[in-house]
Amino acid sequence: MKRVAYLCSIYPALSHTFIFREICSLRQEGIEVVTASVNPPPQVDIMTEAEQKEAAETMVMKTLSPLKILSAHLKCFLRSPAGYLRMAFTAVSYLFKGPKSPVKALGYLIEAGILMDWMRENDVEHIHEHFGDSTVLVAMLGKQYGTVRYSFSVHGPDIFYGVESNLLKEKIEGATFVRSISHYCSSQLMRLTSHDLWSNFHIIRCGIDPTVYTGRPLPGNDVIQLLCVGRLVPAKGQHILIEACSQLLKRGKRLHLNFVGGGQDLESLQQLSQNLLMTDSVTFAGSMGQDKVRSYYDRADIFVLPSFAEGVPVVLMEAMAKEIPVISTRITGIPELIEHGHDGLLATPGDVNDLAAQISTLLEDADLRERLGKAGRLKVKQLYNTEKNNRALADIFKQLP
Repeated sequence: MKRVAYLCSIYPALSHTFIFREICSLRQEGIEVVTASVNPPPQVDIMTEAEQKEAAETMVMKTLSPLKILSAHLKCFLRSPAGYLRMAFTAVSYLFKGPKSPVKALGYLIEAGILMDWMRENDVEHIHEHFGDSTVLVAMLGKQYGTVRYSFSVHGPDIFYGVESNLLKEKIEGATFVRSISHYCSSQLMRLTSHDLWSNFHIIRCGIDPTVYTGRPLPGNDVIQLLCVGRLVPAKGQHILIEACSQLLKRGKRLHLNFVGGGQDLESLQQLSQNLLMTDSVTFAGSMGQDKVRSYYDRADIFVLPSFAEGVPVVLMEAMAKEIPVISTRITGIPELIEHGHDGLLATPGDVNDLAAQISTLLEDADLRERLGKAGRLKVKQLYNTEKNNRALADIFKQLP
């Protein structure tokens, strides 16, 4: 059985449940996956039972004692002094390029030593990372040690904003392969690299399980229920959504807006809803596990995600699989998921008036809501089925030496 390790900054995480689902589906395809997290996962108590079990079985670097960390590094050095020195010298290079921080360089070296010892104990030679962020720098150090290979998934768009500081080009060049979740992501990788590396890029979409996210019966609400699921952060554009709903309420439209998720913008969003005199029309439900989130999907008439920056949001796939008509924005990979007017609606990012217009279109046309909902589920079943898509990822892992 092929064994691989997954390394994340935080795993498992409520906001990244697709990684947990991906790992579960890889295991079903015969890949033995062991997991490591740099930081301990928060809010484990509200995760599903399966996610809590996964958290308990994940190695968390920052919970290890200093003695265990020192022991891991000593064993790494004794097994391969030359490899350890290569790893250390590469970490020193992070003082002059990329992070340009002695604290971060030391931190990555410490994490790399832990990772190398843990991978040896688990008889793993390949490590996969999600997002292409700083944990890939740790994997790059491991490659310098000489005993591991690495690959990573790219979602975008944050990773494309600082390609020099995050050493994205160097990460790509050192990777066995790079998985991108959309054509948009692959195009950005192509922009950075020479043509001879493009064959290492594999478009494997994220997805959901359509047998879990089944079409919900029409909810029959007296007041149309709008739903937005996701972290309450600037990139999600939730202030624009509140302002658009305020416009519609002033025009006499009947609606109620529900937010599921927590984050740094909670107080600001609550204050905005108060300033616009619409607190009775907005509910902030907070963070919750996937089992409870699905009950909000079941009650929703319309799903709205007015993001400014995204990859291809899995919450859109979940809503579409539930046959909820969706509205999002024309950014990055989202138009690859949503064809405007066919299986959802797209608004101009940051344009309150356009977002209000798209919402109004669905508020006034129940037949359109139902048609878009059914077409959305069909799109997800065909192209964003996690079992089918992750089978392609499993095939890549199985072909590794």
